[in-house]
Amino acid sequence: MKKPTIKDVAKLAGVSFKTVSRVVNQEPNVSESVKEKVLESIKQLNYQPNHTARVMRKAPFSLAFVYDNPNSHYVIEMQNGIISECRKKGFELVIHPTDSHSDEVGNELAAMIGSNQIGGIILTPPLSENKELVTFLLSRDAKVVRILSGEQPPDKLAPVLHVDDVDAGFKMTHYLLELGHRDIAFLGFHASHESSLGRVRGFKKAHELAGLPFDKNFIIDGEFTFESGMDMAKQVLAMPKRPSAIFACNDEIAAGAVFMARLNDLKVPEDISIVGFENSPFATQTWPHLTTIDQPNFDIAATAAAMVIEMMKSNDVHVVDSKGFSLEVVIRDSACKPSL
Repeated sequence: MKKPTIKDVAKLAGVSFKTVSRVVNQEPNVSESVKEKVLESIKQLNYQPNHTARVMRKAPFSLAFVYDNPNSHYVIEMQNGIISECRKKGFELVIHPTDSHSDEVGNELAAMIGSNQIGGIILTPPLSENKELVTFLLSRDAKVVRILSGEQPPDKLAPVLHVDDVDAGFKMTHYLLELGHRDIAFLGFHASHESSLGRVRGFKKAHELAGLPFDKNFIIDGEFTFESGMDMAKQVLAMPKRPSAIFACNDEIAAGAVFMARLNDLKVPEDISIVGFENSPFATQTWPHLTTIDQPNFDIAATAAAMVIEMMKSNDVHVVDSKGFSLEVVIRDSACKPSL
């Protein structure tokens, strides 16, 4: 007589074979009524699950990359870095965009952990800044690594890969001051983004250490998009005292600012210098090529993946230490000494 299979059980119970697998492996998110039907079908068919397969299924072999903005080039670079490391180590990656403002994001991720054999999670801002969410995920036995902006890890909840945006903002502003610029606009201030807050702190610090004032009206609120870059640049270019340089909070903003400068018949960098941040494809797709800050998102993400995998293998959240990344200025063609 042919030995019954998991598909036979699923057919008799009127459910998918994945649901049968969840019942067999005692996973959450299966209703009591469905569970009873599956167990009754198993009993009728005298189905015997393969013990080895069950053990393999119980060992998490996937990690999740959770982020908020699916359209960001930052996310694409991060994703590629994680995939590269997963392939080396034989792990699977689950890509999971979500709404960081939703009250259900914790339950959403908890359900994902339970149903997809996910043992580790990589969080990016602003999700990685949410201590309640991190604590909740740790309570579900997930291994969590956070990518954050900051000079140091903010706490010891879970390992952190921190990017020193203050130092990078200082370096870029110092570079513009060294060229001779004294009226520098900062585009892309966002009070809820730690990366933006860090970059503007570096901007202010460079002025203070040089003993130079900065015009608060030149710090412009906006989003990290090309369109917002155009709008913010339009705003500062219409001011009675026009800046001689623009420090954009990312390359996409900078590209929008370059476009708006051209619409105002201004040459970059002869009439106005414009620099960016991240060293994304926008930096070399824009003409002139952007002077920018190199943020190695691929390497940061690959390191995060390696950390999560090590934690999953050892089943220990303390097996890896937090790590910081220092960023450097990449000089190209979009900035020069101010015209007299």
